[in-house]
Amino acid sequence: MRHAEITRSTKETQITLALELDGTGKSEVLTGCGFLDHMLTLFASHGRFDLAVKCEGDYHVDFHHTVEDAGICLGLAFSQALGEKRGITRYGSMILPMDEALIMTAIDFSGRAYLAWDMSIPAQKVGEFDTELAQEFWLGFTRNALCTLHFRQLAGTNSHHIIEGAFKSAGRSIAQAVRINPEYASEIPSTKGVI
Repeated sequence: MRHAEITRSTKETQITLALELDGTGKSEVLTGCGFLDHMLTLFASHGRFDLAVKCEGDYHVDFHHTVEDAGICLGLAFSQALGEKRGITRYGSMILPMDEALIMTAIDFSGRAYLAWDMSIPAQKVGEFDTELAQEFWLGFTRNALCTLHFRQLAGTNSHHIIEGAFKSAGRSIAQAVRINPEYASEIPSTKGVI
């Protein structure tokens, strides 16, 4: 089983995170930010990852550090669980409809950190969640998972649906990319022989 456990402690947050790549989609997420809990639960369910996250953050300031550090920890967990990336499919993509929203996501576990965020989220907040933090989450993820991740909003006006579509489609795309390809199970998916 491909598994990772991450502990991160700063003056702003204390996070523990456990990830099982070959899971069933079960999750237990307690970040202190209800909207982030919901998004990570959807991510785990749609990616079929088992995910446990517990966070204590400086909520009295805002949710920025909690959301960013959760993205960092999730990225570190994927990096740890994938190891040298032997046998993975490496690439994944999806176009996901979420009511009026249509979101495209594509990923390459390339060893290079890059986030393309072509999203237009109209509202500044969904509940208590600052919508700009969705980008911060995925930036923290890509920098630590060492992957190239593209988001493109093809349609949509409802901020909740746009962000939810992004997390769901990312879960599915990442699941495709980390899946073991039986034809190449003993190979690293790069002509360089290393990622």
